[in-house]
Amino acid sequence: MEYRQLGRSGLRVSLIGLGGNTFGRYADEATTAAIVRQAIESGINFLDTANTYSSGRSEELLGKAIRGHRDEVLIATKVGMTMGQRPNERGSSRKHVIESCHASLRRLNVEAIDLFQIHEFDQTTPLEETLGALDDLVRAGKVRYIGCSNYDAWQVTRALWISDRRNLASYVSVQPEYNLLARDVERELLPCCLELGLGVIPYFPLGAGVLTGKYRPSEPPPEGTRGHNNPRFAPRLQRETLERVQRLDAWARERGHSVGELALAWLAAQPAVSTIISGATKPEQVAANARAAEWKLTPDELGAIAALIGG
Repeated sequence: MEYRQLGRSGLRVSLIGLGGNTFGRYADEATTAAIVRQAIESGINFLDTANTYSSGRSEELLGKAIRGHRDEVLIATKVGMTMGQRPNERGSSRKHVIESCHASLRRLNVEAIDLFQIHEFDQTTPLEETLGALDDLVRAGKVRYIGCSNYDAWQVTRALWISDRRNLASYVSVQPEYNLLARDVERELLPCCLELGLGVIPYFPLGAGVLTGKYRPSEPPPEGTRGHNNPRFAPRLQRETLERVQRLDAWARERGHSVGELALAWLAAQPAVSTIISGATKPEQVAANARAAEWKLTPDELGAIAALIGG
């Protein structure tokens, strides 16, 4: 397993990370434990979850799964999305950030969170308030590093400026959706991260499953998949998109790989990427994802892929 610096921080993270969105949803306690065990055996040290995943159950199962292995892994979780019906159970206010951190520490059963991330930009709370609360958590030893998710480039830049001016802990990473089919972040966010030294942690590296090749043009989404009878998923299943995936799949198979392996290898070749969040519902998927990082794409191959996806 390759390890990279998380942005300009001193933290070294595995190129392939493990996402916890399936824990408590598609993976029960025993399966989660098996998935985490396989991740550790594969050299994966970056485990990412969020307080909203299965309403906290993901954190609870992850906490149980890492017992006896805490020193071998880095725990990343998030705060900011809605956790309840009361008005202060969402967002990035000092109240919600600090209370949510304490709740996550209890569910994970750890003394400190390695990377605490703001899940989405909160337009109703001043960044100064959010960053001040995060700085307090870092100084208290409850959080080691801080990051953000779903931020635009200007939001990242302003946050770093505030931290610098006020001598506060600053974001070391940003987590956006980024994959072969979703490349909007290449316009502004990725150049911003390269210039300012933030590590990029892509989520949905397989395009929410589209980049596995399971969806075919002119065929209904298979039963049991996210796209089956799901109108909200339909924008991801445009004919042009699925035809592009078929071209990528054929190209990968000619080289002895799957399109899913190609998707991970392509992200690994992007200079701003530190670690790639990849979910799993069974241990075998974790092992396959870890192997995908071993495929090092050449400049000529990257050019061929760009031609296939039209960019």
